[in-house]
Amino acid sequence: MAILILIATILIPPLGVAAKHGLGGTTLLNLVLTLLGFIPGLIHGLYVNYAR
Repeated sequence: MAILILIATILIPPLGVAAKHGLGGTTLLNLVLTLLGFIPGLIHGLYVNYAR
């Protein structure tokens, strides 16, 4: 399951964050960052899912 979340986070960052943390503030923030630019959303998604 962890590898699927990693792949989802790389391809579609909000999906990866939602899969691990559910629909909430973290996912909403990641969605906004991804809409502003893919790289900020990707960095945030990887940080939230794997650095905490």
